[in-house]
Amino acid sequence: MTVGTGIDSSREAVALADRHDEVFAALGIDPHQAGGSEADRIDELRELFTHDRAVAVGETGLDFFRDHAAPDSQRRLFEAQLDLASELGKPVVIHNRDADDETARVLAGFQGTVVLHCFSSPGLLEAALDRGYYVSFAGNVTFPKAEALRSAASRVPAERILAETDSPYLAPQPRRGRPNEPANVIHTVEVLAAARGEDAAELAAQIDSNASIAFSLT
Repeated sequence: MTVGTGIDSSREAVALADRHDEVFAALGIDPHQAGGSEADRIDELRELFTHDRAVAVGETGLDFFRDHAAPDSQRRLFEAQLDLASELGKPVVIHNRDADDETARVLAGFQGTVVLHCFSSPGLLEAALDRGYYVSFAGNVTFPKAEALRSAASRVPAERILAETDSPYLAPQPRRGRPNEPANVIHTVEVLAAARGEDAAELAAQIDSNASIAFSLT
Protein backbone atom coordinates (compact mmCIF):
# COMPACT_ATOMS: atom_id res chain seq x y z
CA MET A 1 0.00 0.00 0.00
CA THR A 2 1.46 3.32 -1.07
CA VAL A 3 -0.04 6.47 0.39
CA GLY A 4 -0.72 9.93 -0.99
CA THR A 5 -0.61 12.91 1.36
CA GLY A 6 -1.75 15.55 -1.13
CA ILE A 7 -2.99 15.72 -4.71
CA ASP A 8 0.43 15.50 -6.37
CA SER A 9 1.63 12.62 -4.21
CA SER A 10 -1.74 10.91 -4.66
CA ARG A 11 -1.25 11.09 -8.43
CA GLU A 12 2.19 9.53 -7.95
CA ALA A 13 0.66 6.81 -5.77
CA VAL A 14 -1.85 5.95 -8.49
CA ALA A 15 0.94 5.87 -11.08
CA LEU A 16 2.96 3.46 -8.92
CA ALA A 17 -0.04 1.21 -8.44
CA ASP A 18 -0.64 1.28 -12.17
CA ARG A 19 2.92 0.13 -12.88
CA HIS A 20 3.16 -2.59 -10.22
CA ASP A 21 0.55 -5.33 -9.83
CA GLU A 22 1.39 -5.83 -6.15
CA VAL A 23 0.86 -2.16 -5.22
CA PHE A 24 -2.40 -0.47 -4.21
CA ALA A 25 -2.93 3.19 -3.31
CA ALA A 26 -4.52 5.18 -0.50
CA LEU A 27 -5.20 8.74 -1.59
CA GLY A 28 -5.72 11.75 0.63
CA ILE A 29 -4.74 15.22 1.83
CA ASP A 30 -3.03 15.13 5.19
CA PRO A 31 -3.85 17.54 8.04
CA HIS A 32 -0.61 19.49 7.67
CA GLN A 33 -2.01 20.97 4.44
CA ALA A 34 -5.40 21.89 5.84
CA GLY A 35 -4.62 25.60 6.04
CA GLY A 36 -3.66 26.06 2.40
CA SER A 37 -5.05 25.72 -1.10
CA GLU A 38 -4.58 21.94 -1.07
CA ALA A 39 -7.59 21.64 1.23
CA ASP A 40 -9.83 22.95 -1.57
CA ARG A 41 -8.94 20.13 -3.98
CA ILE A 42 -11.40 17.47 -2.81
CA ASP A 43 -12.97 17.31 -6.29
CA GLU A 44 -9.57 16.47 -7.76
CA LEU A 45 -9.11 13.82 -5.10
CA ARG A 46 -12.50 12.33 -5.99
CA GLU A 47 -11.46 12.08 -9.65
CA LEU A 48 -8.41 9.99 -8.75
CA PHE A 49 -10.68 7.31 -7.31
CA THR A 50 -11.81 6.35 -10.80
CA HIS A 51 -8.65 4.21 -10.78
CA ASP A 52 -9.48 0.67 -9.68
CA ARG A 53 -6.31 0.33 -7.59
CA ALA A 54 -7.19 3.35 -5.43
CA VAL A 55 -8.64 1.51 -2.45
CA ALA A 56 -8.74 3.91 0.54
CA VAL A 57 -9.07 7.57 1.50
CA GLY A 58 -6.13 8.83 3.49
CA GLU A 59 -4.00 9.78 5.13
CA THR A 60 -6.54 12.05 6.68
CA GLY A 61 -7.08 13.10 10.28
CA LEU A 62 -5.80 15.51 12.89
CA ASP A 63 -2.32 16.53 14.05
CA PHE A 64 -2.27 18.90 17.00
CA PHE A 65 1.42 18.17 17.69
CA ARG A 66 3.05 19.76 14.67
CA ASP A 67 0.31 22.38 14.42
CA HIS A 68 0.95 23.24 10.75
CA ALA A 69 -2.73 24.19 10.35
CA ALA A 70 -5.38 25.54 12.68
CA PRO A 71 -7.51 22.87 14.40
CA ASP A 72 -10.73 24.12 12.79
CA SER A 73 -9.16 23.89 9.32
CA GLN A 74 -7.94 20.39 10.06
CA ARG A 75 -11.42 19.32 11.19
CA ARG A 76 -13.06 20.69 8.04
CA LEU A 77 -10.63 18.84 5.79
CA PHE A 78 -10.94 15.66 7.85
CA GLU A 79 -14.74 15.76 7.71
CA ALA A 80 -14.70 16.45 3.95
CA GLN A 81 -12.57 13.36 3.36
CA LEU A 82 -14.78 11.23 5.61
CA ASP A 83 -17.74 12.39 3.52
CA LEU A 84 -15.82 11.41 0.37
CA ALA A 85 -15.06 7.97 1.79
CA SER A 86 -18.73 7.50 2.65
CA GLU A 87 -19.75 8.58 -0.85
CA LEU A 88 -17.29 6.17 -2.49
CA GLY A 89 -17.69 3.31 -0.03
CA LYS A 90 -13.95 3.33 0.76
CA PRO A 91 -12.12 2.75 4.05
CA VAL A 92 -10.26 5.63 5.67
CA VAL A 93 -6.62 5.66 6.80
CA ILE A 94 -6.35 7.91 9.84
CA HIS A 95 -3.44 10.09 10.91
CA ASN A 96 -3.77 11.07 14.56
CA ARG A 97 -1.23 12.84 16.73
CA ASP A 98 -2.00 14.51 20.05
CA ALA A 99 -5.68 14.63 19.08
CA ASP A 100 -7.14 11.43 20.52
CA ASP A 101 -10.41 12.84 21.87
CA GLU A 102 -11.17 14.98 18.85
CA THR A 103 -10.25 12.22 16.40
CA ALA A 104 -12.61 9.84 18.20
CA ARG A 105 -15.35 12.48 18.23
CA VAL A 106 -15.11 13.21 14.50
CA LEU A 107 -14.95 9.51 13.61
CA ALA A 108 -18.00 8.70 15.74
CA GLY A 109 -20.36 9.50 12.89
CA PHE A 110 -18.46 7.58 10.22
CA GLN A 111 -20.00 4.21 9.43
CA GLY A 112 -17.30 2.80 7.15
CA THR A 113 -14.04 0.92 7.73
CA VAL A 114 -11.41 2.77 9.78
CA VAL A 115 -7.67 2.01 9.80
CA LEU A 116 -5.67 3.80 12.49
CA HIS A 117 -2.37 4.39 10.72
CA CYS A 118 0.97 4.21 12.57
CA PHE A 119 -0.80 3.71 15.90
CA SER A 120 0.92 5.65 18.66
CA SER A 121 -1.99 6.77 20.85
CA PRO A 122 -2.90 4.25 23.55
CA GLY A 123 -5.55 6.76 24.65
CA LEU A 124 -7.46 5.99 21.44
CA LEU A 125 -7.35 2.23 21.96
CA GLU A 126 -10.63 1.88 23.86
CA ALA A 127 -12.57 3.67 21.13
CA ALA A 128 -10.84 1.53 18.51
CA LEU A 129 -11.73 -1.68 20.32
CA ASP A 130 -15.32 -0.59 20.95
CA ARG A 131 -15.89 0.45 17.34
CA GLY A 132 -14.05 -2.38 15.59
CA TYR A 133 -11.35 -0.25 13.98
CA TYR A 134 -8.26 -1.77 12.40
CA VAL A 135 -5.13 -0.83 14.34
CA SER A 136 -1.90 -0.64 12.34
CA PHE A 137 1.49 -0.68 14.06
CA ALA A 138 4.72 0.69 12.61
CA GLY A 139 8.41 0.44 13.55
CA ASN A 140 8.01 2.55 16.68
CA VAL A 141 6.37 -0.42 18.43
CA THR A 142 9.83 -2.04 18.40
CA PHE A 143 11.57 0.78 20.27
CA PRO A 144 12.84 -0.15 23.77
CA LYS A 145 10.67 2.43 25.55
CA ALA A 146 7.47 1.58 23.64
CA GLU A 147 6.01 -0.68 26.32
CA ALA A 148 2.65 1.07 26.13
CA LEU A 149 2.38 0.41 22.39
CA ARG A 150 3.31 -3.25 22.81
CA SER A 151 0.72 -3.56 25.56
CA ALA A 152 -1.86 -2.00 23.24
CA ALA A 153 -0.88 -4.43 20.49
CA SER A 154 -1.50 -7.35 22.82
CA ARG A 155 -5.13 -6.24 23.22
CA VAL A 156 -6.08 -5.79 19.57
CA PRO A 157 -8.25 -8.66 18.27
CA ALA A 158 -6.50 -10.94 15.80
CA GLU A 159 -8.85 -9.93 13.01
CA ARG A 160 -8.17 -6.20 13.51
CA ILE A 161 -4.37 -5.94 13.71
CA LEU A 162 -2.24 -4.59 10.85
CA ALA A 163 1.45 -3.74 10.39
CA GLU A 164 3.20 -1.13 8.24
CA THR A 165 6.53 0.61 7.83
CA ASP A 166 5.55 4.29 7.35
CA SER A 167 8.57 4.39 5.03
CA PRO A 168 10.90 6.22 4.92
CA TYR A 169 10.27 7.01 8.60
CA LEU A 170 10.26 5.01 11.84
CA ALA A 171 12.71 2.27 10.91
CA PRO A 172 12.33 -0.56 13.45
CA GLN A 173 14.93 -1.01 16.16
CA PRO A 174 17.33 -3.30 14.20
CA ARG A 175 17.45 -0.66 11.41
CA ARG A 176 16.96 2.45 13.52
CA GLY A 177 18.71 5.55 12.29
CA ARG A 178 18.51 4.46 8.64
CA PRO A 179 15.84 5.21 6.04
CA ASN A 180 13.00 2.75 6.38
CA GLU A 181 11.74 0.49 3.60
CA PRO A 182 8.87 -2.00 3.21
CA ALA A 183 11.08 -5.06 3.77
CA ASN A 184 11.67 -3.94 7.35
CA VAL A 185 8.08 -4.74 8.30
CA ILE A 186 9.30 -8.23 9.24
CA HIS A 187 10.99 -6.76 12.33
CA THR A 188 7.76 -5.06 13.39
CA VAL A 189 5.78 -8.26 12.95
CA GLU A 190 8.31 -10.21 15.04
CA VAL A 191 7.93 -7.74 17.93
CA LEU A 192 4.14 -7.73 17.61
CA ALA A 193 4.09 -11.52 17.71
CA ALA A 194 6.26 -11.59 20.83
CA ALA A 195 4.03 -9.02 22.55
CA ARG A 196 0.97 -11.11 21.71
CA GLY A 197 2.53 -14.50 22.50
CA GLU A 198 2.01 -15.67 18.92
CA ASP A 199 4.05 -17.25 16.17
CA ALA A 200 5.44 -14.57 13.83
CA ALA A 201 4.63 -16.47 10.62
CA GLU A 202 1.06 -17.07 11.74
CA LEU A 203 0.64 -13.42 12.70
CA ALA A 204 2.05 -12.34 9.32
CA ALA A 205 -0.52 -14.51 7.56
CA GLN A 206 -3.29 -13.06 9.73
CA ILE A 207 -2.17 -9.51 8.97
CA ASP A 208 -2.11 -10.28 5.24
CA SER A 209 -5.66 -11.57 5.46
CA ASN A 210 -6.77 -8.58 7.52
CA ALA A 211 -5.34 -6.13 4.98
CA SER A 212 -7.08 -7.91 2.12
CA ILE A 213 -10.40 -7.62 3.95
CA ALA A 214 -9.91 -4.05 5.20
CA PHE A 215 -9.04 -2.72 1.76
CA SER A 216 -11.24 -5.11 -0.28
CA LEU A 217 -8.26 -6.56 -2.13
CA THR A 218 -9.91 -9.95 -2.66
